[in-house]
Order: sequence, then structure tokens, then C-alpha cells
Amino acid sequence: MEGTYKNKRTEESNDPAHYNLIVIGIVIGLIGIFLRFVGSWMLIDAISNILLVIGVVVSLKAVLKILK
Repeated sequence: MEGTYKNKRTEESNDPAHYNLIVIGIVIGLIGIFLRFVGSWMLIDAISNILLVIGVVVSLKAVLKILK
């Protein structure tokens, strides 16, 4: 019974949806970083910071789902 539970957890951890979510989070974060260097307008700075935080949150959510 324990082996079945372990295999199920391994399958859930290896689900490609988790890794797709990590890639999406990284891309959002990279867009935020790119916008940070585009210009020094207050609006672009705010948008870049928001995108960076969203990317970090999405990536951490996926990593914690894998570890759970």
C-alpha cells in the first residue's frame, strides 16, 4: 500500500503542468526585468515590478505544489 502511495506522489510531482507553470512564471518575471531596463518612467517601473512579483509568485506556487 505504501508503494502505491509513493508512486502516485511521484506521478503527481512529474506532472508536466507544474513545469509549464514554472516556465510561464519565469517568462513573466523576465518580461518584468526587461521592462525595468527599457526606460525610467514611473509607470513602466511600476508595471515591471508588478510583473516581476507575479512571476515569482507563480513560480513559487508551482514549486510548492511539486514539493507537496
